[in-house]
Amino acid sequence: MLAPTGRDGPASAELLRRAGLDAGVCDSLDCLVACLEAGAEAVFVAEEALHRQPIEPLVRWVEDQPPWSDMPFVVLTSHRQQPVVVAERGRLVGALRNVSLLERPVQTLTLTTTIQAAVRARRRQYEVRAHLAAGESAARHLEEQVIARTRELEAANAALRAQIAERERVEESLRHAQRIEAIGQLTGGVAHDFNNLLMVISGGLDMLGRQKDPARQRRLMDGMRQAAGRGAALTRQLLAFSRRQALQAEPVDLRRQIGSMRELLDRSLSGDVHVALDFGLGLWPVEVDPGELELVILNLAVNARDAMPEGGTISIRASNLAGWDADGLHGDFVRLAVIDTGTGMPPEVVARVFEPFFTTKDIGKGSGLGLAQVYGFARQSGGTVRIDTAVGRGTTIELLLPRSARPPAAEVRATAEPRRVEAPGSRGHVLLVEDDDEVAALVGQMLGELGFEATRAASAAAALGALADGRAIDLVFSDVLMPGG
Repeated sequence: MLAPTGRDGPASAELLRRAGLDAGVCDSLDCLVACLEAGAEAVFVAEEALHRQPIEPLVRWVEDQPPWSDMPFVVLTSHRQQPVVVAERGRLVGALRNVSLLERPVQTLTLTTTIQAAVRARRRQYEVRAHLAAGESAARHLEEQVIARTRELEAANAALRAQIAERERVEESLRHAQRIEAIGQLTGGVAHDFNNLLMVISGGLDMLGRQKDPARQRRLMDGMRQAAGRGAALTRQLLAFSRRQALQAEPVDLRRQIGSMRELLDRSLSGDVHVALDFGLGLWPVEVDPGELELVILNLAVNARDAMPEGGTISIRASNLAGWDADGLHGDFVRLAVIDTGTGMPPEVVARVFEPFFTTKDIGKGSGLGLAQVYGFARQSGGTVRIDTAVGRGTTIELLLPRSARPPAAEVRATAEPRRVEAPGSRGHVLLVEDDDEVAALVGQMLGELGFEATRAASAAAALGALADGRAIDLVFSDVLMPGG
């Protein structure tokens, strides 16, 4: 409190002390400002103590208060209402901002309750300050947590990027290994087949000039033509997978086209494997290359046969799919399925089943291009191929082929039947071990020209059986890479 006139200061201080308040008396304006800076809960000041005084230090202190602070001032005024006094009083109230005016003479109770109210208001400001400080502390703590979490996320992102880079490196290494494996599959499968075909052709050409019998010359020519046809078919499979062969698409009636293959399928499959055809009524024609379609069906049928070593039934079914909208395809399609009841395939084989040169068959029994050719044919024809299989449950290969808006031709192209070259017999005895029929036929003819009788065994196991049955064998002429080890 600042009340320098008379007994106002000491008397008021004593009165407030009796009310339980700690009251301190200042003897000057500078002392009041110093006490405010040291800390106070309310200010009681007599009006005349500030009249015509340099109150700028006090005004600056009021203006410099923090946002939570609004120091309460209780000003004891006189009853004078002269214009000068009223104007000065107004300026004082504006400068101090939070002001309560008490006019003399003031009752003891009024003074005490006013000062107590000012102190309570100030203490509420202290509570606000405490809440603000707690909020700031929480905000700083939260900011520290955010910074720490950001660092953790940055470290996790860096680790993730490193893992992604490592994964990409491993995947690239895997792709490189797969390419190397594909080359190995190619040399072990396709090259083996081509070597057999080239041997038939080159050996036939060598013997053709020394052979005078027209019938034998004709058999040699037929064998070479068949070998050349097999080489062309193998090349078509490669081109179909790479989609570089121009398919001659035309409207095809599946019921008639595949039905005409019934005899070929029966001859290509063993006697304990049967083919069942099931085509829905009103089956739409499809827009495909009929020759490649027959090759696809033959490939799928042979694969199904190999998957059923104990025999069984291969079902070939076809049905219409109107308004198909899946697998990136839109429109009308025909579903053509080849279904077997064989051993099925595990997931790791399914993942690679359409890769070129991938095969699970023995050397010389598969080039790994059959299903790759099926995939290439379906995609190049504007459709797709899907597989549904599980170990012990059999396999279903589905081709979705686009519906043709044109009617199919009346006739179906006849499928050429392969001809076998029979090996003539003669004196002498050679055990010929060769799994390829055409190579065996050619070598048998060569041995016959040299004056030997040739007994052919199609596998190593069969050769051991022939050697064990007591017949006289003068020479074993054997292939090296054959199915069965």
